[in-house]
Amino acid sequence: MSNPPLSKSTPTTVRVAGALVSLEGAVAVVLAIVLVVRGLLGHDQSITSGYGTAAWFGILGGGVLAAGLALIFGRRWGRAIAIVAQLLLLPVAWSLLTDSHQTFFGILLGVVVVAALGCLLSSPTSKWLAAEYGQDPDADEPSDC
Repeated sequence: MSNPPLSKSTPTTVRVAGALVSLEGAVAVVLAIVLVVRGLLGHDQSITSGYGTAAWFGILGGGVLAAGLALIFGRRWGRAIAIVAQLLLLPVAWSLLTDSHQTFFGILLGVVVVAALGCLLSSPTSKWLAAEYGQDPDADEPSDC
């Protein structure tokens, strides 16, 4: 199925969530690049593999970035990836607050994750998703297909 034009059909909540999720993915991809550059410059790799961590951040961050861009452009498939990413980032934010004592980054990540989840699970987003299946979420009974 083709998606309708962005300006007429995609709710603001979806586009905001897409922007937040894209930001998360972009940060992960940039971190992957930084880790590769550090490895190439000869930084110590004896405790952790900068290249392996870079690959992990690059692959997962690239997927999250793609999901965020999909949401910005009104593609429904990005929502599932975005929700899973947010649910996985919640404990990361908590760990930054408690175990790592990185209060600033924990609060920053927590605010972004909660805002993205709020947008992804909001009523306008759910109605937008239901519209693909020709259903009116406000109706009592599903429409016949």
